[in-house]
Amino acid sequence: MCREADKILYQGHGSLRMTTSSGKIIYIDPHAGNGYDAAADLILITHGHSDHTNTERIEKRNPDCRVITWKEALEDGTHRTFDLGFVTVETVEAGYNRNHDVNNCVGYVLTLPSGISVYVSGDTSKTKQMPLLAEKNINYAFFCCDGIYNMDIDEAALCAETVGAKHNIPYHMAPGKLFDRSRAEQFKAKNRLIVADGEEIVLTDE
Repeated sequence: MCREADKILYQGHGSLRMTTSSGKIIYIDPHAGNGYDAAADLILITHGHSDHTNTERIEKRNPDCRVITWKEALEDGTHRTFDLGFVTVETVEAGYNRNHDVNNCVGYVLTLPSGISVYVSGDTSKTKQMPLLAEKNINYAFFCCDGIYNMDIDEAALCAETVGAKHNIPYHMAPGKLFDRSRAEQFKAKNRLIVADGEEIVLTDE
């Protein structure tokens, strides 16, 4: 039997849906776009702003669905790691700008049983922890780059260089927009991968 692939659907703005090879569904910062019909097994929230916390859109949830917000992820000021079997979620720093406090914002590194890892920056500027992420040999990294509430395109590209993922994806590009191709094309990071809203990519270890 052919093994299913791990996939990520970019729903738009800062919203992602991951489907694991075992069929588990993970939503990250639900708010924008479509694709909320699959029953959730895990919902991750990076911080409390309204464009990241629209969990009402996820009407279907499996009985053991877990919701992890920045509050649980940063319990007692410690960045926690959650081993859920179908994915390991490591909480990492986010914030470092006037709109996002490092004590109330997180990013996530998700590692699947296949060994594929995905970094989701959340809303942030460059963090002190990013050089350490380079040691993880991350496969896919999503970097916010709106330049209004967070770091801009150039800073995001520098962060991508620091983290050193195999594929660097710009997201959270402009308030009120699901996707902005012209802005995405200004993201000059090495190993850039542009993913449009509504596009689903197959994750590989290459």
